[in-house]
Amino acid sequence: MKPGAPVEVRGEFNGISTNQPGSASGTPARLSQRLDKLCLLRSMTHRMNVHGPAMSELYTGRPYPFPPITDQSRPEDWPSMSSLAMRFGQPNNGLPPSIVLPWYLQFPGQSRLIAGQTAGRMGRSHDAVLVDGDPNKDNFRVKGFELADDVSIDRLDRRRNLLSQFERSGPIRTDRNIDVASRHRDTLRGFDFLQQQAGRAFNLDRETAAVRDAYGRTRIGQSLLLTRRLLEAGVPLVTVNWIDPTKIDGVNTCWDTPQTELPQAQEPVVPDVRPELPGLPGRSRTARPARDDARRRRRGIRPHAENGEVTQSNNTKSTGRDHWPHAFTAILAGGGVRGGQVYGSTTRNGGHIADKPVTPADLHATIYHHLGIDTKQTYFDEFQRVGQVLCEGRRVRDL
Repeated sequence: MKPGAPVEVRGEFNGISTNQPGSASGTPARLSQRLDKLCLLRSMTHRMNVHGPAMSELYTGRPYPFPPITDQSRPEDWPSMSSLAMRFGQPNNGLPPSIVLPWYLQFPGQSRLIAGQTAGRMGRSHDAVLVDGDPNKDNFRVKGFELADDVSIDRLDRRRNLLSQFERSGPIRTDRNIDVASRHRDTLRGFDFLQQQAGRAFNLDRETAAVRDAYGRTRIGQSLLLTRRLLEAGVPLVTVNWIDPTKIDGVNTCWDTPQTELPQAQEPVVPDVRPELPGLPGRSRTARPARDDARRRRRGIRPHAENGEVTQSNNTKSTGRDHWPHAFTAILAGGGVRGGQVYGSTTRNGGHIADKPVTPADLHATIYHHLGIDTKQTYFDEFQRVGQVLCEGRRVRDL
């Protein structure tokens, strides 16, 4: 917020007190009482003001490689962080190193996903595991993540031993264009997952009704609760796509409201964040304080959008604020990030970065470091037929 700025810059929202020095926007209020656990990274910046290409840059950490006249996915997309973590991260407790939920994003009327969400030019075999479903439904189950009722652990072991016997008999032969190594890797991961009964992490029935209510009985609220369970179970990276525009039913529930008066614009979208996001930085449902602090140091959270909004509205009843990528805020928590701080600053009217600029590539480099992934590793670019380093950004060291 810029509470001392002119009204055309400051806008309709008033500040409220927080549990840290200073004030914050009154929307949402619950989050303002968790600022001691959060870092407001106020100096995010890039140059793309078109939604899809900007989202691609936030997903991949690289500028959109095509003219911004289309934003649908294609095989030449840069690989997303979720896919790079899937390939170069380490599975833990039988769980995959990267999971996406509850959907991929896609604009209404388009036939393909928004660019940058998959492995793209690295090869789709490295896509993260997609949990496509509604965790808020009573019958929510993740297919393929639990043993069938008639399959015991002993029977699964016998199947794995049988597969090993086939493999020892000679190399696998196929006339089809199949990535045998990737298929074999996925098979072994599947066995590990089922043998360690890692599917328990997906079972929200193990949570109390009070905990589920605290996260909000919505698809996104329960997805964030599921995210917390997966992080605690050992998944290094979980990506939650907040709103799928193709699921909109008559009401725009997106944060993109350039043609809507601000008080009206907040009504559909702000209630969705009020009960859900504030729960993530809080105390684990079972952990004691010391143990909980250790868990928070290992886990990290980073909610953000793909750009901000212009600093000055037209101050009319039908106009909100347009896209503005030159200065916006991301939220960081856990993962060794010191809570209760504001990193970076903007100019007097909030329009540009005044200090400590952070690009999407820099943010990616910082997260890869936390995940223990060396960004100087390379993968084969199937589009340009060359090796590419994972990330060209610089890690933010003073968080």
